[in-house]
Amino acid sequence: MTELVYFKDTTLVEPLFNQWYAWPYLIPPASAAMFVANSHLKIMESFISAPKVHIAVLRDPAMLGGPFINYDAGKVGQIRALADETIAENADLLEFAAAVKVLDDKLAAEATGYSLEALYQEIPAALRGYVELVYDLRSRASVRFVEGLLYKSRYYRPERQSIVLSNSDSDGRPFVFSTPRLKSDGQMHVSLSFSHEAIDELFRMEFQPQPLAAIKEVMGLASEDYGLSEFFTREAPPKSAAYNDEAIRIRYFGHACLLVQTKAVSVLCDPVISRKKSDGQDRYTYADLPEVIDYVLLTHTHQDHVMFESLLRLRHKIKNVIVPKSSGGDRMDPSLKLLLQTLGFTNVYDLDELESIEVAGGSITGLPFFGEHADLNIRTKLGYRIELDRKSILLLADSNNIEPHLYRHLREVVGTADIIFLGMECDGAPMSWLYGPLLTTPLSRKNDQSRRFDGSTADKGMLIVDELQPSEVYVYAMGQEPWCTFLTSLQYTNQSKPIVESDELVARCQARGIIAERLFGQKELIVPAD
Repeated sequence: MTELVYFKDTTLVEPLFNQWYAWPYLIPPASAAMFVANSHLKIMESFISAPKVHIAVLRDPAMLGGPFINYDAGKVGQIRALADETIAENADLLEFAAAVKVLDDKLAAEATGYSLEALYQEIPAALRGYVELVYDLRSRASVRFVEGLLYKSRYYRPERQSIVLSNSDSDGRPFVFSTPRLKSDGQMHVSLSFSHEAIDELFRMEFQPQPLAAIKEVMGLASEDYGLSEFFTREAPPKSAAYNDEAIRIRYFGHACLLVQTKAVSVLCDPVISRKKSDGQDRYTYADLPEVIDYVLLTHTHQDHVMFESLLRLRHKIKNVIVPKSSGGDRMDPSLKLLLQTLGFTNVYDLDELESIEVAGGSITGLPFFGEHADLNIRTKLGYRIELDRKSILLLADSNNIEPHLYRHLREVVGTADIIFLGMECDGAPMSWLYGPLLTTPLSRKNDQSRRFDGSTADKGMLIVDELQPSEVYVYAMGQEPWCTFLTSLQYTNQSKPIVESDELVARCQARGIIAERLFGQKELIVPAD
């Protein structure tokens, strides 16, 4: 009899692109090209030329999120080999990035308000047919990329996607966005595009056992073991009990991840999920999710809110995904709907501001989301109002209340709220930290430092409370959990501004008789239905 095995829920499975940890801007061809050319190669070249500088800088915890490779000098040869491979295997993307720079410079010099039609003949060959030249109403020219066509072109590189499996009993991982994943003992690298059916089959095996030979076959592995067996077990994991109570249950999984359930519907927001651990901070894990997730809500395209490591692990059980509508064709604001569809997600719907969809027992409405994007014209961002059993739950993510009149208008349209979840990471990084590789003209340091990825302060948060009059307020999306720091590099103290400001907001709410708390680790809220 062929032995049936389960995929270990403790196994770490990281998605990679060109051996770098995969996140949303490494998938769309236009943004991927810019990051390969202007981030990955530059970081590797810097490490190759001066590894001791990287090592020295990373001794300062404040620099952990910077563009420094977290390896010792003995890895220089492997980094050099990866840089050479990146150049050889990504020639099309590097040509694309160079062409974007040429076209941007040409528009800056020659697009002065006259018709742009003549400039089509001067578009670099790598971009022809993939871009439209456009003006805004102030006659400032820009480039619109035909995203759907680019995904069908030579510039979309699914063959450079892979996963790496490893056994780890630690939450601690180095900051992942500045250091590529080199092959090492105890890891198994498998070349699989993220849309491949094998990924769903692998993760189904957490609760549905199969023979090991069956998953090897679907993953395209030879009969040899390749170390795959160490990631499986004969022991069946515990299953999460179905939720059948009358009340609404909200579970906090860490960072901005919330599971909102009634007996009729399950809604999971911004899934960043921890693996099982036998010790350390209490947490909910993948095992605490329902067998079927009716809706996944994604608030914005930052890497700590759209996390492929969790999304790919859950794809086989997700029925619908709700995302913000993008501006369409801008390399800084790629379509999240098109991206997820390309990666094999089905039933992906994009909402605009104040658009709603009906769900069992209520509705989900997209809310305007101001701030936290360094003043860039990025549309792919929404808060959400979840109304279930006549209770109103607002997920405001990292919204920065830079314009209080917004919430006054919202109250007139959607009414007050019963519960608000608000991010208050108000010490955000400068614009170039995330979007720098997309630029073709440097931004002055002064301007860069003034444009931050910051959330609301206590004063700004209280203005939201004043307008929407909730009975409960929870601060979340702070990146404090130990299983989140590899995404955020945040290491707070009691004197850190986000901690001080969120403590103040909580205290001010409590002084008014409002239930308030800054969430950490795990939390369960039970909301009685009306």
